[in-house]
Amino acid sequence: MTQGTSARRAAPAVVALTTGLLISAAAVATPAAATAPAVSCTSAKPTLAAKLKKDITAALATRKGTIAVGVYDRTTATTCTLRASTAYDSASVVKVTVLAALLYDAQAAHRALTTREKTLATSMITKSDNASTSTLWKQLGPTKVKKFLTAAAMTQTRPGAGTYWGLTQITVTDEQKLLRLVTARNAVLTDASRSYISTLMGKVVADQRWGTPYGRPANVSWHVKNGWLQRATQGWRVHSVGTFTGGGHDYTITVLTHGNSTMSYGITTIQGIAKVVHRDLAAS
Repeated sequence: MTQGTSARRAAPAVVALTTGLLISAAAVATPAAATAPAVSCTSAKPTLAAKLKKDITAALATRKGTIAVGVYDRTTATTCTLRASTAYDSASVVKVTVLAALLYDAQAAHRALTTREKTLATSMITKSDNASTSTLWKQLGPTKVKKFLTAAAMTQTRPGAGTYWGLTQITVTDEQKLLRLVTARNAVLTDASRSYISTLMGKVVADQRWGTPYGRPANVSWHVKNGWLQRATQGWRVHSVGTFTGGGHDYTITVLTHGNSTMSYGITTIQGIAKVVHRDLAAS
């Protein structure tokens, strides 16, 4: 789940890593594909909702696989969803949840992160380092991860068994809840915790800046975390979550996919969706 400079370079590392995941995969239910649901959009600007619905639908028209989409723009009260409750293997997207759980636990203990924790968190988010994630996942344990999920009302998220954090089951609904917590004041994460998460998501290494940031206007800032994982069934899982501000908008995008023939195919699907979302919001 550690990204290379291209899908081709990343694939060998991903396959090597996921061999271990495949051994215990039988215990994890494979998400069933939904039957062609329609994109749904609502907005304080009805014309924007109609435009997004039309353009996201068009972006998906020729793409294979099972694709889930979430868009939320705080400025125009715009929400778009597709397969919002379909579950996917999280791959590295769960690393944002791991960081949020770490910060939530530290808040409860009225302490700052240690130097060691900051080093691990930085590698986990900016480089998608798996060893750092495994260390923090073990440190937190299932009880603390679930405590954060409960506080965040992320009721559809199911942590992966044992050490298999990459098999955590996630949905668009819960990922969008998490991104909302990161981007606005709330009772779960302090302003300092929210800022820390956003800062690291804004420092992701250059070759992992694909996905939801694609096609954004130059005046829009980005914060992103991607995930990718190949398994014996449902092909490649390729996901991207991002937060964006600028141009009079404050929005989040989540795209989860599986059933991709290659990692690069999934990336292309995500970026096709992201491009029209950024374009339509910028024009509104």
